[in-house]
Amino acid sequence: MDTRNVLMAVILSTIIIVGWQVLVVDPEFKKSQLELSKVEKNPSANSVAGTPAAPTLNNKLPVPEKSISRTEAISAEQRVKLENAKLMGSISLTGALIDDVTLKTYKETIDENSKQVIILNPKKINTGYYLESGWASADNIKIPDNNSVWTLIRNKTLTPNTPIELEWDNKQGLIFNKKIEIDDQYLFKVTESIKNNSDTKVDLFHYSQITRKEKPLIQNFYILHEGLVGVIDESLKEESYDDIQEKKQSYQGTTGWVGITDKYWLTAIVPQKQEPFNAEFTFNDSYKANYILTKPTTVEIGKVATSSAQLFIGAKEVNVIDGYAKSAGINKFDLAIDWGWFYFFTKPLFFIIDYLFRLCGNFGWAIVLLTAGIRILFYPLANYSFASMAKMKALQPEMIRLKDLYKDDKQKIQLEMMALYRKEKINPVSGCLPMLIQIPFFFAIYKMLFVTLEMRHAPFFGWIHDLSAPDPTSLFNLFGLIPWSLPSFLIIGVWPILMGISMWVQQKLNPAPTDPIQAKIFAFFPLFLTVMLASFPSGLVVYWTANNVLTIAQQYIIIKKTTIKTV
Repeated sequence: MDTRNVLMAVILSTIIIVGWQVLVVDPEFKKSQLELSKVEKNPSANSVAGTPAAPTLNNKLPVPEKSISRTEAISAEQRVKLENAKLMGSISLTGALIDDVTLKTYKETIDENSKQVIILNPKKINTGYYLESGWASADNIKIPDNNSVWTLIRNKTLTPNTPIELEWDNKQGLIFNKKIEIDDQYLFKVTESIKNNSDTKVDLFHYSQITRKEKPLIQNFYILHEGLVGVIDESLKEESYDDIQEKKQSYQGTTGWVGITDKYWLTAIVPQKQEPFNAEFTFNDSYKANYILTKPTTVEIGKVATSSAQLFIGAKEVNVIDGYAKSAGINKFDLAIDWGWFYFFTKPLFFIIDYLFRLCGNFGWAIVLLTAGIRILFYPLANYSFASMAKMKALQPEMIRLKDLYKDDKQKIQLEMMALYRKEKINPVSGCLPMLIQIPFFFAIYKMLFVTLEMRHAPFFGWIHDLSAPDPTSLFNLFGLIPWSLPSFLIIGVWPILMGISMWVQQKLNPAPTDPIQAKIFAFFPLFLTVMLASFPSGLVVYWTANNVLTIAQQYIIIKKTTIKTV
């Protein structure tokens, strides 16, 4: 009966895993690939017009218009070219929108012919994603919105050495000026001035806004936040796309930033320092992250008044993000990278592995070296744990004898086992406690390898060309020897198999559960993890495998040294 129950559990688990892959994962993957293909071929399908740049969120409903491509949308408007060492693109003079930004140093895939990663898109296509800044008024004052056409009055290209200036005249005595600067990485600075030639003073409120018209394809993984993000004073705010559709979120603060984050890319807007502001995450035909200063900028008659903002558009490179937190004074900007609950473990681990990478020149070997370093760090704890488990393993024959001797008296079995533990000076729990201490540390490593951009498209050796992607080989086509197109659940590569084998060997060195049902379930566990981890980033599987191998070596040595005399 027990054996049958175990077999049923194994069969049902396998059916669930395979069924999930076939019915959910594969269709979703194919759907996402189809959508991506459509976007690449015609990135304007079902496009709608942009919304006014009103930070009060009184946005108009979208107006359908003729579908056009990204290239056509860019060509349809007057633009100012932008370029530095890491970005290229343009700024539309219609609305003064930053809506065309491509990363020069990152590609979509590891294919040498792959396109470069595009971050921002014009508002007139369905994937519109853009940044804007401007003024809002509580009075009936004509102000520029994201349909106003600005005039370029200084420089023809935005570079780190040549800021541009734009101008817009409201024909009622107010002249708006916008100076845009860019550094050599991902930070823009926008300084907005108003010259008051009218016969009355005016009060205007400065704002910035990020608009994303469609929810992007996201990994939707529980350890990674993708969506709307920000820091208001000292508090991190994270909202998913789905949550914002249901309810907008409003905040008040004097320092911080708000933005929209992908796994590796980020757009963020930073208010002028020490100015109180209201911020919002909202959805009204588009996802928006914005802020508006609560203190008005007063422009006296014949005077000029200014306000400014910083804009980040780019890749979440750790050193760059940390650098802006310090040099640009952006409060807690390092939290743009989702380090998670174990921040104080996770982030230092990145700097360690980054240092090891610079030593050996390969992130795969850096992972192996980091794993070895972790094993050395926890060597005393692991020794204590493994010694306890070795003694327990050596006691198993005696424990089985006691169970056979007193099989009808469970209380007597417990008493005899406790007496045996006292005699051999073994604490059954002592083997687990050191492992529990290490769990946060190991999870931090897992998190660090998963979220950091530096691991993206980083090769190891042989067939592993991207440590952030699953092992591409499969047992079921003889690792590429047979040209079969396999469903995703059958793509079980070399590294997941090595991980499963190493886990099985490690399991054999541990004391087996005395309950035969538990023993059979534990025996199935390496196979289960092999199938599950086959879809995980190969960098994580390399780490797990290396950790298992080093653990096996340490356990084997301890077992050889451990002797128990039970008679």
